[in-house]
Amino acid sequence: MDMNSTPNANRLHIAIFGRCNSGKSSLINALTGQDTALVSAVPGTTTDLVNKTMEIHGIGPCVFIDTPGFDDEGELGEMRIARTLQAIERTDIALLLCEDGDLEEEQQWIQQLNSRHIPVILILNKSDRRECAADVAARIEKVCGKTPITVSAKEHTGIEAVYQAILRKLPTDFGQQTITGNLVQEGDLVLLVMPQDIQAPKGRLILPQVQTMRELLDKKCLVMSCTTDQLANTLEALSRAPQLIITDSQVFHEVYRLKPESSLLTSFSVLMAGYKGDIHYYIESAAAIGSLTPQSRILIAEACTHAPLSEDIGRVKLPRLLRKKVGESLHIDIVSGTDFPTDLSSYELIIHCGGCMFNRKYVLSRIDRARCQHIPMTNYGVAIACLNGILDKIVY
Repeated sequence: MDMNSTPNANRLHIAIFGRCNSGKSSLINALTGQDTALVSAVPGTTTDLVNKTMEIHGIGPCVFIDTPGFDDEGELGEMRIARTLQAIERTDIALLLCEDGDLEEEQQWIQQLNSRHIPVILILNKSDRRECAADVAARIEKVCGKTPITVSAKEHTGIEAVYQAILRKLPTDFGQQTITGNLVQEGDLVLLVMPQDIQAPKGRLILPQVQTMRELLDKKCLVMSCTTDQLANTLEALSRAPQLIITDSQVFHEVYRLKPESSLLTSFSVLMAGYKGDIHYYIESAAAIGSLTPQSRILIAEACTHAPLSEDIGRVKLPRLLRKKVGESLHIDIVSGTDFPTDLSSYELIIHCGGCMFNRKYVLSRIDRARCQHIPMTNYGVAIACLNGILDKIVY
């Protein structure tokens, strides 16, 4: 995929942190080669997250995130800092700008980023305006334990060193995850069952379907697709049984009933769970469904922020399945987009969507939050397979 066609969720996320007026916006403009962020001598100019997509040679598609200063003040400042904290959850690599003087806040942010296993690159900007940049860099190294890269965003010096540092900090497993993993190989016949309902407007496929189909074609698989009502006719028309059938989770039961015995079965949502999250934790957590009571409270989390539609899977179909099994009084809270509670202790189970709109780091941060609070967390596809009694019959 090229820079323009790669979804943001599949890009390396590089966030820039620092104090107000430390030169974050100037740096992101220098790194991207464009006036991406508004630059001003007035502290607090950046009031919200600014994203810029680009491509770095040797890495590929990435997203730079410019954040408000973490020393912002006042009521609005607190809101801006909250946005900066949110950015951490989807950060793969952090660029932390340091200033001369008290480095206590920088040390706290380094500690917080390290606790999330996020590689940190320290940067001393504005070298063109500093008389003793080398002395300042030496002090930063002594206090923070890391050598900063000295740059001048204005004169574009040191920018190449930042690129090289990003390459060295690139997570070893970044980009190695695949949607279908080892389930298929070249020449395998794969059948995609893709019901086209209100969730997929006319003329379009939903993102997991598109990404899965593209990967299968790249793997040189033989790809066939159909809607649920044409599954029987499609199987009859094929000269051999598919190696793998990938279906929409909502029709797991119908597809399982018709599939050839030799064909493996999974869903787009289950595959996305492994691609974006921790499929083993999802499978383990699904056991909590059997312990739910009519008085239980669960959380359903969507990545998308679409307006609710009739027969919406997260807001209608999944709650219907859960209440049918557990009881009508089951309490279900629903959040969407970046809304996700910090305190999860009131829930007995979290059910997350496939996460196709989030990068893997963001989904894993939510799983870590749930795991640390000892709250089981699964996803749509795994939950639906469990509710249909076929969780042990699917592959991932």
